[in-house]
Parts: sequence; C-alpha cells; structure tokens
Amino acid sequence: MEELLLIVGLVATVVATTALARRLGVLSPIMLLVVGIVISFVPGLLDIKLAPEMVLVGILPPLLYVAAVETSVPDFLRNLRPILMLAVGHALFIAAAVGFTLHWIVPEVPLPAAFALGAIVAPPDAVAATSLASRIGLPRQTVTILEGESLVNDATALVTLRVAVAAATGQALSGLDITRTATVAVLGGLAVGFVGAYLISFLHRRITNPILDNSLSLLTPFLVFIPAEKVHASGVVAVVVTGLVVGHRWPTLMSAASRLQMEAFWRMVRFLLEGSVFLLVGLQLRLIIERLNTPVGVVVEATVAVVAVVIAGRFLWVYAGTYLSRLLPRVRHRTPMPSFSVLAVLSWAGMRGVVTLAAALSLPALTSATGDDYNPLLTWLAFAVIVVTLLLQGLTLPPLARRLKLPRDDPRADALAEAGVQHEAGKAALDRLYALSESAPVHVIERLRGVVDYRTNMAWERLGNSDGETPSQAYSRLRRQMLDAEREVFRIARDQGRVPEEVLRAAQRDMDLEESLLERRHDE
Repeated sequence: MEELLLIVGLVATVVATTALARRLGVLSPIMLLVVGIVISFVPGLLDIKLAPEMVLVGILPPLLYVAAVETSVPDFLRNLRPILMLAVGHALFIAAAVGFTLHWIVPEVPLPAAFALGAIVAPPDAVAATSLASRIGLPRQTVTILEGESLVNDATALVTLRVAVAAATGQALSGLDITRTATVAVLGGLAVGFVGAYLISFLHRRITNPILDNSLSLLTPFLVFIPAEKVHASGVVAVVVTGLVVGHRWPTLMSAASRLQMEAFWRMVRFLLEGSVFLLVGLQLRLIIERLNTPVGVVVEATVAVVAVVIAGRFLWVYAGTYLSRLLPRVRHRTPMPSFSVLAVLSWAGMRGVVTLAAALSLPALTSATGDDYNPLLTWLAFAVIVVTLLLQGLTLPPLARRLKLPRDDPRADALAEAGVQHEAGKAALDRLYALSESAPVHVIERLRGVVDYRTNMAWERLGNSDGETPSQAYSRLRRQMLDAEREVFRIARDQGRVPEEVLRAAQRDMDLEESLLERRHDE
C-alpha cells in the first residue's frame, strides 16, 4: 500500500506542478525540479532514492524512442554533420575538459575517475532540449540539431563512462581495447536497431487491432534496448535507430485508428515520464548532501570549476567547431554559415538532466589512494551541473532567444508547400475516384469530390493575407456548433431511454473524431 501511495503522490505532484507552471508561464521541467528540491527536505514526504537502473532501463528507452519516432529522418540526415559534432565531438571534449579540471583541483581523485565524471556531465538532456525548443519556437533546423544531439549524445557519454569506469577500477585498457569497446557499442547498437526496426515494422503491418499496436509500441524500446545491452552494444543507439526507422515508415505501418490512438497514448506516457524524471532529480538533493564527506572549501571550488567548464566548454566547442569547419571547402560550399544568434542559442541550450544523475548514481565504489570514498563528491558535482544548467540556462534561454531575434521559419513558405502538395494529392484522389466511379451513385461521387475540393481550398486559404474569417474557418466554427447540438440530442435521447448507452458512445466517438480534426486545423 505504501508503494501505491508513493506512486499516486508522485503522479499527483507532477500533474499539479505542471498545471501551476503553465499558469505561471514557467517551463514545467524547471518548476518540477524546484518542487522536488523543496520536498526532499520535508522528512517522510516522497522520500525516494532514485535507482539508476530505473532511469537507464525503465525511463530512458521509451523517452528516446518516442523522440526518435517524432524526428524527421530527412532533416536528421541533412544536419548529420553538426549533430555528430555536438553528440560525439562535444561530448568527448567536455568529458576530457572536466576530467583534467577536476583532477587538477582535487588531485586525490584519479584521472580515470575524473574522466568518468566528465562523461557523466557531458550529454545535454533530451527532455529539456525538446521541452524548451517546442516552447520558445526555435527555427526548425536549430530544433533538429538540438533534438538530434540529445538522441545520440547519451550513447557517446555512456560508452565513454564504461571505459572510464573500467580504467578507474583497475582494469588495464590499451588503445585497442578502448577502440574495440566503442566499435562494438556503436556497430552493435546499429545492428540491433535495424534488426529491431525490421521486426517491429513486420509486426505492425500484420496487426489490425489498435490496442495490440499500442502494446507493441510500448514494448518496442525495451525489446531492442535490453538485447543490445546484453551483447555489450549501446542500447541507446539501438533504440534511436529503431525509432527513426519506424517513425519514418509510420504512415504505412498501421491503420488510421492505431495511429490516432498511439499518438494520444504516447503523449500521456511522455508527459508522465518527463514530469517524473525532473521531480525525481530534485528529490535526490537531501540524500546527496547527506553523503558528502569532502571539505566544504574543496566542494565549492570543484563545483564552480566543473560547472564553468561545462558551460564555457560548450561555447568554445560550438563556435570553434563551426568556424574551423568552414576552412574545409566542402563544408564552406555546401552549408551556409549559421548566424551568431543561432550559435549563441545552440551554445546556451546545454541543460543536463536525469541521465546525468542516473549515471552518477550507477558508479561503482571508487576510492582514492588514501582509501577515501569520492563517489559522494562525484554525485554532488553531477547534481550541481544539472541544477545550475537547468535553472540558469533553462530560465534565461527563452528571453535570450527573443532578444537575439532568431530568424523564424516562414509560415507562408510552409503553407505554400502544403498547398502545392495538397493540390497534387487532391488530383490523385480524384483520379482514383473516377477510376472507381462506375460502382457508386452520382450523388456519392459529387459528395466525395466536394471533400477533396474543400481540403484543397483550405490549404490555399492559409496563404491569404486577410485578417477576416476565411470560408474554411467559418465552416469549422459553424460545424463545431452543429456537433454540440447533435451531442445534446443524443444525450437527451439516452437519458429518456430512447437509445442505449452503446449507441450514444458510438455516435459520440464519430463526432469527437470529426471535431478533433476541426480543432487541429483551428489551432494551426
């Protein structure tokens, strides 16, 4: 019963805090982190010790999978060079810079263990990146780079951590051993990911029940993550590859009913998991402080230095990497030079999250040459990086992006592209209709043709400059009022006993589906 109450309390706190954050106009991850920190000092109230396996195996795979499914593969491939520069180059650079800095300030911490901390704090958090990007309306290419980085950098960091921990625990590692470990992790993850994507796609194509489709989708990240880790490959790479491939094939893998249901299902799962991880991070503060056994002066000095290296190192890598890469003729001629404001946002969007803390908590027992346990110090430094980057960068990134006036994506260009493709789609639909028209009455053909004309006209109307109500908007407004009237009639008929509950629910479902399409168009 206590475990059940704990879960209910955790979910209730996530829901209430997120609602309050939206009402105050504050990013919910930041609010959840602050609430978790406050609650951690209330004895007996949601006193939870975060198990690293719960995050690395239970929470990270589904979050990475749904993020990968929603990522555009063409956009990801077009921006592969900057994504890899950040996800691989930046992660390794920060790991080395933090490692050398910590060992210099606290010589008692061996260099391999210091590198382990560098690997832990190297990857910016996927959840924080996507939450901020969607909230502040960054340009599409910038969002793609940040999301792509957050999908891949966990694999780089965890593989680096694996090597650093092996060295810190006394295992003799040669350059060949390190290369072999990294190669097996990456290539093994790619292999498991592609095989998993093929098998999952095969099953989705043959499943016709939306409930089974949803169940398979929920199991997918675990079905590829666990086998990859068992063969010492990167489970993160496997999950990301499977998500990218399955997401790219999404329109042809399953029925419309499955896609609609799955979108709502994953939206709820993502909301609960994302909220829970930031709340759980905050709840760890008191436990981490209680374990600290390092002099306060050393802790403060190491904290300031590590946080400064993490933040400043990203600026150094982004700007130096961008300008130095322009020296290559191929890069200079094929990709336009990013603006100063875009580089500034990319540099400042380096919030760390729950993967950093889970990796720190997963460290084996490490001691110095004098026998002192320095795991508490490493855990504290990882937590300090999370809190400072989330609060400092998370709170200031939205106003920074507004002040820099980043070039926005042109909505008219998107509308023009959609209208052109919708025109082609409408022509294809009419060609198919006329080819099958012999088997249908004339009035049915005309009605279907009217549907195609409506969709095509609605796409072209978005290009208009008029501030008045367009015909499509008038249609949506009036049709929603009509649906309200229809629902009321069915409700009264149910209450009077003229129709059973099942009839009301079936009619309600059809009307809800139609209204959901009208609301989506209204929001756009």
